[in-house]
Amino acid sequence: MMKAYSLKEATKKLEGYCAYQERCHKEVVNKLREMRMIPEAIDQIVVHLIENDYLNEERFAKSFARGKFTIKKWGRKRIRLELKQRSISRFNIKTALQEINQTAYLDTFDALADKRLSQITEKNRLKRRKKLADYLLYRGWESELVYAKIKELVP
Repeated sequence: MMKAYSLKEATKKLEGYCAYQERCHKEVVNKLREMRMIPEAIDQIVVHLIENDYLNEERFAKSFARGKFTIKKWGRKRIRLELKQRSISRFNIKTALQEINQTAYLDTFDALADKRLSQITEKNRLKRRKKLADYLLYRGWESELVYAKIKELVP
């Protein structure tokens, strides 16, 4: 049996939800739907969260991009795709990607490629190159960077 929430209770619950960690609008709306709130109440709560600065899409996008790059070592392509899936605007995606320092980006890419290559035990040169490329491309690094690095590391 699902608990029924009043507007005030749902608002308080969502304030805590947003204060705990940055959230995007889509996550908040999904949470409210899970709580079986009616569309009018959802709109009212989302407006309240935005007005009281619990919900800020630009701040979410910047935080998301910094975190995924720093912690998960994702490339710009993967970060862009994940933000698009969360219905973040193009402008906010562009702003978020500018949070990533170009020098740090390239240094992280080099370190990640070197580390992954040392973990690949494959003896066949072509399979070794493919495994490294697949790994880096899956993580969202640009293909021109990946293939240039592979030529450098596995001649």
